[in-house]
Amino acid sequence: MSIVLRAPATSVAPELVLRPWRGDDVDAVLEAYRDPVLRQWTRFPVTTSAEARAFLRRSRQGWAADRRFSFAVLEATPDGERLVANVLLKEVTPGRPQAEVGYWTAAPARGRGVAPRAVDAVSAWAFARFAAGGLTRLELMHQVDNLASCRVAEKSGYAFQEVLPAYPPFPRDGHRHVRHRP
Repeated sequence: MSIVLRAPATSVAPELVLRPWRGDDVDAVLEAYRDPVLRQWTRFPVTTSAEARAFLRRSRQGWAADRRFSFAVLEATPDGERLVANVLLKEVTPGRPQAEVGYWTAAPARGRGVAPRAVDAVSAWAFARFAAGGLTRLELMHQVDNLASCRVAEKSGYAFQEVLPAYPPFPRDGHRHVRHRP
């Protein structure tokens, strides 16, 4: 797929490149999921090469169905590029005014503004790409005890809307944050 988004560099982090996941991202996915903090907040942790390939296959299937769009977020390093995050736009349906944004951040990228910049880039793309289909609202949800995700939502323009009751498979109440199309 030829879609590539960019988020500008900051004083503490280089430019981000967001692109659809590729088959050769297996090792990067496995490395990111070795982080216990990431596994704590993820519904479906990836622990084997087979699970990483399934993750990448689902990503390709989502793009092909034009309903679920998962972006690998990369930053430049002296040796090439490094995976720093994943941002996902899901539940995109023509005529439906809202969709959901999700994300995770790899351990080495936390605390440098990577997630808010990546979420902002995908949000802007989503509103531009799906405006004709009626998309006017994006939601970002997280468990109430995930304070970092609350900060990411706020920094990327998602206003707190409400507390959601716990609902399996999520063991705790959650927050719903909302961003409206400009």
